[in-house]
Amino acid sequence: MKILILGIGNTLLSDEGVGVHVIQALANHGSPDDEEIELLDGGTLSFTLAGPIADAGALIVVDAAQLDALPGTVRVFESIEMDSFLLGNRKSSVHEVGLTDLMSIARLTDTWPAQRALVAIQPAKVDWGDDPTGPVAAAVPEACEQIRSLIRGWRHGAA
Repeated sequence: MKILILGIGNTLLSDEGVGVHVIQALANHGSPDDEEIELLDGGTLSFTLAGPIADAGALIVVDAAQLDALPGTVRVFESIEMDSFLLGNRKSSVHEVGLTDLMSIARLTDTWPAQRALVAIQPAKVDWGDDPTGPVAAAVPEACEQIRSLIRGWRHGAA
């Protein structure tokens, strides 16, 4: 089963780019070593991501999200819980195309992976800056571990 790990965000806006930073951390420090896992820097999203999502057997998206929690808080939303979170939190976005739009495209074409999760990280600051704030940078290893845990669970039939 091909697993797509998609990090999204704008790295010019401090914590907003955390999804991309998690992808970079996985690539540089212990990415799951497997031919079936694809790490993809989705940047600020576009409709071109519909293809890789359609080709995936499972999907993990990493992004900054308003969780009404302390900065750096990591939460995982799986399956229907992910869909509900996305549909219920249509925040204004700097992304060209929202993840909700990509979900809608995938649902229309029946390519929305049954195994899917959103690893969401509460930002502290979404403003000009090349690096995430301290609490969000400190959350990157936890987000990486959550991703590894999801993959282990899916491979052992826990999801």
